[in-house]
Amino acid sequence: MAGLSDLVGVLMQGGLTSSGSNRVGNALGQGGLGQSGGLLEQMLGGSGSSGGGGMLGGLMDAAKGMMGGQGQSSFGSNPLATGGLGALAGALFGGGSKSVKGALGGGAMAMLAGLALQAFKNQNHQPKGAQMAFSSNTPPLGMRAPANAEEEQAFESQATVILKGMINAAKADGQIDNKEIEKIVGRLKEVDADEATQRWVMDEMRRPSDLNQLINDIPDEAVAAQVYLASLFAIEVDTQAEIDYLQQLAERTGLDSGVVRQLQQMVGMS
Repeated sequence: MAGLSDLVGVLMQGGLTSSGSNRVGNALGQGGLGQSGGLLEQMLGGSGSSGGGGMLGGLMDAAKGMMGGQGQSSFGSNPLATGGLGALAGALFGGGSKSVKGALGGGAMAMLAGLALQAFKNQNHQPKGAQMAFSSNTPPLGMRAPANAEEEQAFESQATVILKGMINAAKADGQIDNKEIEKIVGRLKEVDADEATQRWVMDEMRRPSDLNQLINDIPDEAVAAQVYLASLFAIEVDTQAEIDYLQQLAERTGLDSGVVRQLQQMVGMS
């Protein structure tokens, strides 16, 4: 059965906007996690790809290995490559939700956490009230599997607020219509979301937009960066209402303006 992190992955695949998957592609490319000397390269030990695509090519090799049932990739047992971003890359660039069931949500959450951390590092900015220190052995939650029940609860809570953020952003310039809701529910069924989960998503989509409540649910600047980033995947950002919404989200959660610019650039919105 799909968890809330899987639903984040479903919506990031383009469930809310046609631009979503294109922005994920940019985020995995040289301007995002694939940038030379960046976080992903550090985590993978500087490994390149056997092809000509550099770090992104390496992710694709990992994804192809998974999709073909070949087990571990050339990145060995690195969880980000074999179980997270590699799987997500495979889904976005030729696979499908069924082929990466169980990895899609983890990949989506890993990408959001990784991009947020990379943006903070690029700006040399320590997020307020957050523990985002990076080491090659212990990456922050979201970029690795929860180690205990407490971390599992924290991970699920983080996925919940990110999911609410994406849905709230989609309502920035009006309610989500029934046709769009039906489309998204259809995608949820593809990842075996149960009826209770489907109802929860439908209720969230039909509920009036509430930025105040969302901001109250965001615990710190690190999660705020991930909610902001996920919102960029959820909307086209082609109306003044959406632009105003994102500005309010950033300002009221205390996001550093330089980090905001970094996040926009990473998804190709510069």
